[in-house]
Amino acid sequence: MSQPTDLATALTAEHHEIDAAIERFTRTPPAQSLGEWARPLVDGLHALRRHIYLEEDLVFPPLKQGALRMPIMVMENEHGQMWRRLDALEALLEHDDVDTEPKRTAAIQACNELLELLSAHNSKEEPVIYPHVDPELSDAAKAQLGEFLVTGRTPAGWTPARAEG
Repeated sequence: MSQPTDLATALTAEHHEIDAAIERFTRTPPAQSLGEWARPLVDGLHALRRHIYLEEDLVFPPLKQGALRMPIMVMENEHGQMWRRLDALEALLEHDDVDTEPKRTAAIQACNELLELLSAHNSKEEPVIYPHVDPELSDAAKAQLGEFLVTGRTPAGWTPARAEG
């Protein structure tokens, strides 16, 4: 995969891919164990963690100056809320009793709640923050972000600054 030329479009596409992975889980009836059913969801949750990392480590720092300072603080607060929801959802999927109907129902409800957070978050981030990415990041920062979009991974143990309850 080559490095994207329009970073805002690439970031928005990641939003849509992550949302789609979570939405599929809420709509697809489980024909197999919850663990197997949830495998694509878990991949989507990992992609969301990676996306939060790349925004907080690569996108937000150079844009925090001036008019975007407050909107980025809001985005970071929402990332913290999402991170806590991710932790809870992943814990729900890891227990031995994951194949019970109450567990399946709880997982779908948790996904729907996460989707609501993502919808509210993305509806602000895409029109407010993303239009600044391509014109305002330095060439070096754009190259780093583009490369990360293709090959990057979230560092082990990394958490957003506002992930604590």
